[in-house]
Amino acid sequence: MSNDPLHGKSLKTILEQLVDFYGFDTLGELINIKCFKENPSVKSSLTFLRKTDWARKKVEELYIRSLKKF
Repeated sequence: MSNDPLHGKSLKTILEQLVDFYGFDTLGELINIKCFKENPSVKSSLTFLRKTDWARKKVEELYIRSLKKF
């Protein structure tokens, strides 16, 4: 059993949970990236996050911090 909270979670699942919990408006305030602020969608955000390591890392870190709240 892995202790990694990201183990077995796809980026899509992580993003969907964050969007369900925070909404794109709050996500855009918590993580300042354009894909959360301008015409946000899960699909367009995933495209950006898969290409951009620093942004993906910020999303993963927020997810880990938010786990207690879900």
